[in-house]
Amino acid sequence: MVTEKDIEQFCEQCKNIFEQVSRDVIGQKEVVEGTIIAMIAGGNVLLEGVPGVGKTRLVRSLGRVFDLPFSRIQFTPDLMPADVTGTNIIVKDENGNSSFNFQPGPIFSNIILADEINRATPKTQSALLEAMQEHTVTVMGVSRKLNEPFFVLATQNPIEQDGTYPLPEAQMDRFMFKLIVPNPSLDELMQIVDMTQKTMAEVAECACNAEQLLRMRETANQIPVATEVLRYAMIMTSATHPDSECASEAAKKYVRVGASPRAGQALISAAKVMALIKGRFNVAYSDINELALPVLRHRIKLNFEAVAERVSADDVVKMIVEEVSKKHKGGAVKPVQPVAVEPEAEAAVAEENVAPETTETAEEQPKKEKRKLFGRK
Repeated sequence: MVTEKDIEQFCEQCKNIFEQVSRDVIGQKEVVEGTIIAMIAGGNVLLEGVPGVGKTRLVRSLGRVFDLPFSRIQFTPDLMPADVTGTNIIVKDENGNSSFNFQPGPIFSNIILADEINRATPKTQSALLEAMQEHTVTVMGVSRKLNEPFFVLATQNPIEQDGTYPLPEAQMDRFMFKLIVPNPSLDELMQIVDMTQKTMAEVAECACNAEQLLRMRETANQIPVATEVLRYAMIMTSATHPDSECASEAAKKYVRVGASPRAGQALISAAKVMALIKGRFNVAYSDINELALPVLRHRIKLNFEAVAERVSADDVVKMIVEEVSKKHKGGAVKPVQPVAVEPEAEAAVAEENVAPETTETAEEQPKKEKRKLFGRK
């Protein structure tokens, strides 16, 4: 059972994590918060942004803050699955006898940075599927368990499309969040340049080790979720399907394929962590609404009408959240309360509305008759 002391300790731990990450990463508050929530919840994150906005630096800084082994895999078109998972090599002993020995690949680490993941072929991209879901790697019929905690933080560039391969739907679905890394503001850009003039190295210190991170995950899993809030999250997920019983109007118009059940799992797991970060004992409707965008934006497939009208996945998700919040008790959209009007003021308004219709001068009457005659001719 989660106690008040556990929540205070959880909040203090998260505060230290955010402080240390902010020493290396300027701005990007939503991206940093989303990445840390996913790591505590045990999910994988896909970071999308133009080059130079700090995606790789964020991942390297998280490795220092959590004091976890870090591996970077630079995905290229000629990268093979064995380069990621590892392979068996022939080794000779002192007597000259040959035997197979497994050489682990870079995936045998705690934090994996899959840099520019969309540059590798689908064959190599699929090598991460088993590791991302089951946290195991199978090579030559032998399954090997990966060390916990295990995360895949992948980056991709939305601009350069030459020589890239879109991620398969099965792999996109295994990412808990898809976070868009924006360009820094003017003040943030000045701070970045000032900081990098002093040193380019990461200066963040350890704020949480592997055991503490796993303990934080156990604490988050014990947070209760009310039945109505759970139902609201599942309605949000089901509303992305155009043919479901809870289908929204936006989904019927713009969506071809909706989100999978993994989206519902991600919503609840991440909402528990967010509730703890905010110092609450339970999950609220606002947590579901806030997390719907990073959870659903990469799990829905748009139809031709959405492409023709230039409606993005983010626009569709926002429409769905607004519609579900209105229909169900999401608390995001409040009904407008009628304004009380005094009887005297109401009578005055009525007179003003009636007066222009009833008042008519004697000069205007013959003009109207002439108009009628001309109209008849």
